[in-house]
Amino acid sequence: MNHFETRLRAGHNTYKELFRRYPFNPILTAKDWPYPVNVVLNPAATMFNGKVLLLARVEDRRGFSHLTKAVSDDGVSNWIIDKSPTMAPDPDHPEEAWGIEDPRITYIPELKKYAIVYTAYSKSGAVVSMAMTEDFEHFERLGAIMPPEDKDATIFPRRFGNRWMLIHRPIERGANIWISCSENLRYWGDHNILINSRGGSWWDGWKVGVCAQPLETPEGWLLMYHGVRQTASGAVYRLGLALLDRDDPLKVLHRSDEWIFGPQEVYEKEGDVQDVVFPCGWVLDKETGKIKMYYGAADTCIALATASLDEVLDYILSCPVP
Repeated sequence: MNHFETRLRAGHNTYKELFRRYPFNPILTAKDWPYPVNVVLNPAATMFNGKVLLLARVEDRRGFSHLTKAVSDDGVSNWIIDKSPTMAPDPDHPEEAWGIEDPRITYIPELKKYAIVYTAYSKSGAVVSMAMTEDFEHFERLGAIMPPEDKDATIFPRRFGNRWMLIHRPIERGANIWISCSENLRYWGDHNILINSRGGSWWDGWKVGVCAQPLETPEGWLLMYHGVRQTASGAVYRLGLALLDRDDPLKVLHRSDEWIFGPQEVYEKEGDVQDVVFPCGWVLDKETGKIKMYYGAADTCIALATASLDEVLDYILSCPVP
């Protein structure tokens, strides 16, 4: 008897609403921006100086993307947005010639810096690039850290042994999530598939990619990923969860069979790209145990959903062992 049959026979509803949408979504749109843009989407998220900081992907009216900072006391309203791009494509980095996209932020205590892992785009394709910052005003670019084509990347906040670990999604090697290791953050090797796309009719059958930065919990590293299914009317982006071993993230302890969040509201189903929910960041309030997940909706605006960490962990611990 498989996991699905077991839950049905036990009388369990296989779907549980874990992340609940903010009732006044979207929280940020192009109309909120202090300079003319086409759309705002796919924000990284972190805590900075006691406030929620988003680093949003902003697409200009040429179609090129850059990153702009938005800061809020409560992570919901009264956003203070930089009046010009916070991090624009750098002419000294030709891999960024067509824009920089979809950042993820990880604070690294050992370095006392924030690592921003993002996709750089040029005529050579998409590559994973990294920059370091202490203040989100000055950025030290490490440049491309993976060969093209590669994207959807994030780094863990600490070493495992003497090695850093990076999650990413090579395009040329199939539509799977990989994990790679490095001793210096610049040169990466020991590549392994971490989470595969499941093929067939699965909601994550066509391709998968990491969403927000890994979240360390007592049960292990909580990972959110997007899965894509090709339908007759186009691709649908939904979200699933996985739990990785706390000491060895190469070990996937649990993975959700079902998607746990998908496009259903008008602002998620209609836009520049329909049927897309795409988070690049979340923050955890350790006092309340509340997760705020920030996501791009239909590649057009930024929305918010919240969840209880305890409920999310209870759910993922009930999911199958791969």
